[in-house]
Amino acid sequence: MNIKDKPIGFFDSGVGGLSVLKEAVKVLPNEDFIYFGDSKNAPYGVKNVDEIKKLTFDAVEFLVRHNVKAIVIACNTATSAAIIDLRKTYINIPIIGIEPALKPAVELNKEGKIIIMATPTTLCEKKFFKLMNKYKSISDIIPLPCPGLVEFIEEGTLEGEEIDGFLEKRFFSLKDEKIASIVLGCTHYPFVKKELSKILGQDISIIDGSRGTAVQLKRKLISNKFISSKTKKGEIKIFNSLKDNNIIDLSFRLLNS
Repeated sequence: MNIKDKPIGFFDSGVGGLSVLKEAVKVLPNEDFIYFGDSKNAPYGVKNVDEIKKLTFDAVEFLVRHNVKAIVIACNTATSAAIIDLRKTYINIPIIGIEPALKPAVELNKEGKIIIMATPTTLCEKKFFKLMNKYKSISDIIPLPCPGLVEFIEEGTLEGEEIDGFLEKRFFSLKDEKIASIVLGCTHYPFVKKELSKILGQDISIIDGSRGTAVQLKRKLISNKFISSKTKKGEIKIFNSLKDNNIIDLSFRLLNS
């Protein structure tokens, strides 16, 4: 098979990376995609780094066996824990990671604090501290760990009293703060943007890195001369470690939402 005609692999700890895949399909409509979600082991954000690395490498091996031409680690936690080692190991495959979209939030130059919602592991990694230190002199940045939020989304709970109560509790300590923007540092979180806006108000900007990651993927494909030559719309295959039709149904529902 011509390398241009090979699919692009996407990986996330569960269904969250579908928020990135949605943007990639818009940017690269003629490409084929293979998505692997590891919902059986979700969430990654409360696991130790060695465990996250092993799970991520296992998932990447799954995608490599499916003959992909590039891989997107559409998971902030897995990117933080494993991206350096992955690139050293798979030197012939472009591997694109994702990180909290802090730069766009800073560039908005809005008055108030920038809140970064992410998993506990993402917020503890050196990669995140390096990113935050880059901007802390010009912006007031507050990390907000959100253990438990991924589980709601993995269950398909994207709105309603239960998740509203969870979000209100997480933001309770910030109720007297002026918030400029929210950075979503987990690819699951864009699926609850609507509820966040309902709770925090429409004036607060909510930013995620999905579009930027999709654009970076396109750049990598162009620079490697891997862009598909096909003119028809590409195909999307979704796999999940749970091997349950319900999680596949949820995945396609999220992808098409």
